[in-house]
Amino acid sequence: MSSNQALDLKLLKKFKNELTRFMMLYQFGIDELNTKIDILKQEFQYIHNYSPIEHVKSRIKSPESILKKVQRKNLDLSLPSIKENIKDIAGIRITCSFISDIFEISRMLENQSDIEVVEKKDYINHPKPNGYQSLHLIVKIPVFMSNGIENVYVEVQIRTIGMDFWASLEHKIYYKFDNEVPAYLSKELKNAADTVAMLDKKMEVLHEEIRKLDSDDDIENELNLLNASGQKLNIPMALLESLSKDKE
Repeated sequence: MSSNQALDLKLLKKFKNELTRFMMLYQFGIDELNTKIDILKQEFQYIHNYSPIEHVKSRIKSPESILKKVQRKNLDLSLPSIKENIKDIAGIRITCSFISDIFEISRMLENQSDIEVVEKKDYINHPKPNGYQSLHLIVKIPVFMSNGIENVYVEVQIRTIGMDFWASLEHKIYYKFDNEVPAYLSKELKNAADTVAMLDKKMEVLHEEIRKLDSDDDIENELNLLNASGQKLNIPMALLESLSKDKE
C-alpha cells in the first residue's frame, strides 16, 4: 500500500468515526427526550389515572436526506454547519386524544430546566393553508458524552389522533403525485382537515363533560393509589387522619 493510499484510508476512517458520532448524538438526544416523555406519561397515569400521551414515535433523518437539505438551503457542507442550521435531524411525534393535551404536554416540556425551546410554531390556532394542524417545537437538549456535554436539537411535533391521521394521508397523496396534487384532491384534503378540526373540538367538549362527572365520583375512588408496578393500594384511613392533623 502506498503512502497516499494509507493517508486516504486514515482520513476515511476519521471521517467515518466523526459521522458515526454525529449521528449517534441525535439518537442519544431522542433517547433523552423519550425518557422525559415516558416519565411524564407515567406520572400522569399514576396521579390522575389518565395520560395525555397516546403514542410516541421518533425518527432520524438519513445522511442522504440531510445532504439534500444542505444542498436545498445552500449550506456549508460541514458537520458543525449542519448541526447548527438543520434543526430537524432528530424528530419525535407525540399523538394525543385531545387538543388540550397538546398544550399541556408542551407546557410540561417547556418547564423542564434542561430543555431549551428555541422555536415554536402553532399550526393549531393558525393552520397551514392546506389545512395541516400540529404544534411544532424545536428544543435543545444536553447529551452527556465521554468528552463533555453536547447540545442537540430535536424537533417535537404534538398533534391529536385525527390530525395525525390526516397528515399521514396527505403525505401519501403528495408522495404518490410527486407533490403535483390535482386541485380537486387538494380541495378534498382541505375539507377533510376542516372536518377533523370540528371533530376534535366536539371530542374536547365531551372530554370536559366526562371530567366533570368524574370529579363527582364517590370518595372511595380517591382511597386507592397505584404503585410503580400498576398495582392498586388502599390508603389507610389512619394515615389520612395523621396527615390531616399535621396540616392543622
